[in-house]
Amino acid sequence: MSGIVDHLSIGFGVAFSLTNLLVAAIGSFIGTMVGVLPGLGPINGVAMLIPIAFAMNLPPETALILLAAVYVGAEYGGRITSILLNVPGEASAIMTTLDGYPLARQGMANVALSLSAASAFVGAIVSVTGIILLAPMLAKWALAFGPAEYFVLMVFAFCCLTSLLGKQPIKGVLAAMIGLGIATIGVDSNSGVYRYTFDSVHLSDGIDFVVVVIALFAVAEMLEMLEKVTGGQSVEVQSSGRKIFNLKELAFTWWSIVRSSLVGFGVGVLPGAGASVAAAVAYSQEKRIIENKDPDAKFGKGDMRGLVAPESAATASAIGSFVPMLTLGVPGSGTTAVMMGALTLYNITPGPVLFDTKPELVWGLIASLFIANVLLFIMNVPMVRVFSKVLSVPGWLMVPGILSISFIGVYAINAGTFDLLLVVGIGTIGYFLRKFGVPMAPLVLGVVLGDMMEQNLRRALSITDGNVSVLFQSNVSIGLWIAALAVVIVPQSLRKLRQRRKAANPAA
Repeated sequence: MSGIVDHLSIGFGVAFSLTNLLVAAIGSFIGTMVGVLPGLGPINGVAMLIPIAFAMNLPPETALILLAAVYVGAEYGGRITSILLNVPGEASAIMTTLDGYPLARQGMANVALSLSAASAFVGAIVSVTGIILLAPMLAKWALAFGPAEYFVLMVFAFCCLTSLLGKQPIKGVLAAMIGLGIATIGVDSNSGVYRYTFDSVHLSDGIDFVVVVIALFAVAEMLEMLEKVTGGQSVEVQSSGRKIFNLKELAFTWWSIVRSSLVGFGVGVLPGAGASVAAAVAYSQEKRIIENKDPDAKFGKGDMRGLVAPESAATASAIGSFVPMLTLGVPGSGTTAVMMGALTLYNITPGPVLFDTKPELVWGLIASLFIANVLLFIMNVPMVRVFSKVLSVPGWLMVPGILSISFIGVYAINAGTFDLLLVVGIGTIGYFLRKFGVPMAPLVLGVVLGDMMEQNLRRALSITDGNVSVLFQSNVSIGLWIAALAVVIVPQSLRKLRQRRKAANPAA
């Protein structure tokens, strides 16, 4: 324990220097703005700042603190448009739209924004504490995950989707299958065969996730809003007078925040799993736990517990992804992979020896993660009223404004007009899918998880010359298969049991 205290004293000594405090504050603000803008996301935000940090001759620990603050800030910022406009700022914010946006439409935008900031803060503190206490042990645990285990983890994530399918599971399964289909478009990485490209060179690299998410959320949402405006309906929402949640609401959501933070940290430690997987698993877990206790829970219609679960899990996962980067030299997410590239500019190789050779860098980063989250919480809560003013913008101005920002984000990906045409086409299809009651969350998660799922399956099978038994050999795989079956079977069984009891005793 004394060793941890000594290391933390080194870390906070680095993080509390005036330069690093200023850098953490600037990075947090920039990250929040990056998260707000659809299409940018933390990877682009971090990548854009690497040459600036290097050109300014910042010390390696200061540069890493800046990039980490941008990363965490983008996780915070992604929730703002998710709650206010139903437009996720980045992938992990997709699940936030399910209950965050309905809360905003009910006039609780201020409460939803402040509560999401608080849940993200708690998730960050849980994750930073986990890094301090458990990093070496968790690194060894992460090594137990090979391609087979990652494939089964993706299967488990899809099984968790069953809780999102509601009373129309066929439509939910259809949405997930469409998402998986979109993920297969492009050149097969193993054989080099073109799949579903229709001889178009523009589709050879597949359809970018940003195109899909902006089309299905921003464009489709704006089409629905435009329909209401032209039909004479008001799309403006009056926000509540309160700008922050109260203690009763915090107590109501507390255990959901804690459980989801632990889930998010556990998923974040796994290299490549990502905050979007953590948010989906945490939301599904909370929906299942709470609806078993309270069948009248309103998940998907504005339940505060459905808001805090993905928020706390996504932030915990984002910070947890630093564990494999620092201890194994393996990127835990796409953003940490970019940050590893930044370290190579300073001739620093992440890995186990980094704790001994560069303790000021490692522990300075860990301390700065704590400080950055405190700064973000202090910064975001007073700005809740400013953010919520978006809801009072007239529809005739809001629709073209959001579409303009979204199209700029899409165009920035490849600087080509084909992506703009694609986003309009997919967005129109998404609009009609919404009209038929097809949920968007399983579709987008299918796009997010599809490529990881396919690549890990093919790696596992190539290692064993096509022997499928590799998916059932390790204790980790067996445990995940059992968990996946339980997630599908147990809730259905409990639901049928409640229906039988209700039928047998109508008065109850």
